[in-house]
Amino acid sequence: MSDEAAGRSTALAALHREFGARLVPFAGYAMPLQYDGGIREEHLHTRRAAGLFDVSHMGQITIEGDLDQLETLVAGDIAGLPLWRQRYSLLTNADGGIRDDLMITRLPERLFVVANAAFKHDDLAHLAAGLGAACRVSLAEDRALLALQGPAAAAVLGALEPELATLPFMAARECRLAGSTCLVNRCGYTGEDGFEIALAAADAEDLARRLLADERVAPVGLGARDSLRLEAGLCLSGTDIDATTTPIAADLAWTVARKYRDGSTPARFPGAGVVLEQLTSGTPRVRVGLAPLGRVPLRAATELVDTAGHVVGTVTSGSFGASVGHPVAMGYVERACARPGTRLEVSIRDRRHEVEVRALPFVPHRYYRG
Repeated sequence: MSDEAAGRSTALAALHREFGARLVPFAGYAMPLQYDGGIREEHLHTRRAAGLFDVSHMGQITIEGDLDQLETLVAGDIAGLPLWRQRYSLLTNADGGIRDDLMITRLPERLFVVANAAFKHDDLAHLAAGLGAACRVSLAEDRALLALQGPAAAAVLGALEPELATLPFMAARECRLAGSTCLVNRCGYTGEDGFEIALAAADAEDLARRLLADERVAPVGLGARDSLRLEAGLCLSGTDIDATTTPIAADLAWTVARKYRDGSTPARFPGAGVVLEQLTSGTPRVRVGLAPLGRVPLRAATELVDTAGHVVGTVTSGSFGASVGHPVAMGYVERACARPGTRLEVSIRDRRHEVEVRALPFVPHRYYRG
């Protein structure tokens, strides 16, 4: 597929073509689904060494002004976020549903926010309207974002800037890499140790080629990114979490600020009353891991039924877990069916297949803890 047919190109378009990427349309961009090695090999290479992902389609938003006002829109503790630290948080609606999930970093006199590609323009408008005159909100259109993920990521990046090898998890640092000014966060979307690197789009290809020159690093596309995050039990916004799903139902209660959970500070985010009530009363449905007892893959929107034939849930996303050697999925089930080991069924091509509820994640997280 041509770049034009697939959508807008990122700064790494030439590199993607050189490495044999299969381009697909995603959130208005031509993005690499996979390279010549294939999704399974890219997945496994990331788990054993390091994968380089182009995630420049994501939204890079800057907020300036009264930064603590963001607490009126997200469930996390922004006032208590230290300088050069990052927090995962959720934009909520009046019903406590999740509009989008964000990565928020406090920098000197500003917040740096990474929003999902499909929602970045809606998020920008929502943030600007909600924060009003108290803040200035802008979306960078001339920036790139690279993600270096895997157990070798710290050694690879440390060869360019030694201090990055000991950067704490969910911490940030501005530095020069291969001659480019970069904002580096130690985080990622694979369950592995890793980094996300924001930089000028004009400098992205040079840095990417420098990283790929290391034999431990391979280019990785969206296909393996999805299977890696699914094995790690990480949600895809708009698929596993959405405007009808609260943080509690999504098993993301930990994203609600401790000061709200213990009642020491009144919560101001939309839907706070609903979310805080659910902390004590629970929710009718909850997010769980799912694994078929055979080899049949589970796909989004597939209904889950109990042994009596009653519909008790729905699959939200599924893939093949190359690290665990079998299909993996997640979805929502009635609370009574959420215990790991519970047997459910799905109907695929008029045949019944057994599915087991599993604890998430399917593979242990290996984030850097210092």
